Amino acid sequence: MKLFNQISQLMICGLVLGVVMLASTAMAADPTNAPPKPDLLTTCPVCGDKLADKAHPYFFIYKGQEVGLCCKDCRKAFDKDPAKYLKQIREADKKAKN
Repeated sequence: MKLFNQISQLMICGLVLGVVMLASTAMAADPTNAPPKPDLLTTCPVCGDKLADKAHPYFFIYKGQEVGLCCKDCRKAFDKDPAKYLKQIREADKKAKN
C-alpha cells in the first residue's frame, strides 16, 4: 500500500509539472505578452485635462494599449465606452509619427 501511495504522489506531481510547463509555453506564445503600445496623448481622453498638470495621473493597460487618465474617477467613464477613448489615443499616436 505504501508503494501505491508513493507512485500515486509521483504521478500527481508529474501531472502538475506537465500542466505548469504547458501553461508557461502557452503564455510565451501568447501575443499579449508583447509590451503595451505607449499612450502618446498628453491629455486625459475622458475630460481633456493635461496629464502633466496632475500630481497623480492614473495609468493602466487595456488590451495591449497603455492608457493615461487624469484620475481614477475617469476610469469609470472610460470603461463605459473604451473604443471612443482608444480612438483618441491612437489618433495622437498617428500625429506623433507624422
